[in-house]
Amino acid sequence: MKRRTLLGSAAALVAASALPALAHGEKLKVGFIYVGPVGDGGWTFQHDLARKAVLEKYGDRVETTFIESVPEGADAERAITQLALSGHKLIFTTSFGFMDATVNVAKKFPDVKFEHATGYKTAENLATYDARFYEGRAVMGTIAGRMTKSNKIGYIGSFPIPEVVQGINSSYLHAKKVNPDVEMKVVWAYTWFDPAKEADAAAALIAEGVDVILQHTDSTAPLAKAQEAGAIGFGQASDMAAFKPTPRVSSIIDNWAPYYIKRVGAVLGGTWTSHSVWLGIGEGEVEIGEITEAVPAEVKAEAEALKAKIASGEYHPFTGPLKKQDGSDWLAEGQTASDEDLRGMNFYVEGITAPMPK
Repeated sequence: MKRRTLLGSAAALVAASALPALAHGEKLKVGFIYVGPVGDGGWTFQHDLARKAVLEKYGDRVETTFIESVPEGADAERAITQLALSGHKLIFTTSFGFMDATVNVAKKFPDVKFEHATGYKTAENLATYDARFYEGRAVMGTIAGRMTKSNKIGYIGSFPIPEVVQGINSSYLHAKKVNPDVEMKVVWAYTWFDPAKEADAAAALIAEGVDVILQHTDSTAPLAKAQEAGAIGFGQASDMAAFKPTPRVSSIIDNWAPYYIKRVGAVLGGTWTSHSVWLGIGEGEVEIGEITEAVPAEVKAEAEALKAKIASGEYHPFTGPLKKQDGSDWLAEGQTASDEDLRGMNFYVEGITAPMPK
């Protein structure tokens, strides 16, 4: 696994003396805004693991605060402002729907550094960071296509934003590559974290004959429902290891710790600058969890080979020829999707029959 490196201690001391970020002996206060509870077992759980990694790395040089279960909208702006007013000099806002709130607060506090996850709006004191989740979805889709007995796989979507649409398309395309007879059913939960709604979505898919469930929501409820029905599923954002070896047969793990450690180090050293990064399997930000013994050896080998090709850059999950759902051309033979195309993805690929939400 590739890891991004931090400044060596000597270099950090030089940078700190040249560009002092804090008064002598002053702790750096780092804030985190979470869309779900830290115990969600998925997205927010992983961000909070990364926060703890920051504390382990820097010890008494930093102090961290988190506010959990913050709704996207006006409440987010109030929560971010609260952190800025209470002396936090670096604030991570960890959901797409926090984007405009982060932009608004960043304008009011130019001496505070802000980092927004999965967004696209930057400023001199506002950076963005994202993960190429669609790479992991390609690997999960390959396993799903091979493992389904009904030839029906399901996907629980959170909100119809490009990140989620990428995941649906990537999962379907790679299931279809290994199983031409596969169908994709999609149910939208319109939530990031609501175990009851997620369980209902899983039940609806199972009622349609789905025996493999992929999810883009954050609780373990879909796995619990799959377990009841004898279906299989995948860990989302975190390993969700409590459901090994089945129904959870693998997982997409979001590893934010190296990024958070690096960016906190940049503030401590006075070297932080705004940027926009999108990292994936090759950089270690997207990891594939253990593929359990419930998966046949040949399927595991196929999935691991795909992961290696994506990590090396040999293969891009969106490589033509590909058409859109309406039959119009999208990518020509051998052409790969640009980041610009992916960041604005608002269509299904050919073969998915579910309607795209308006």
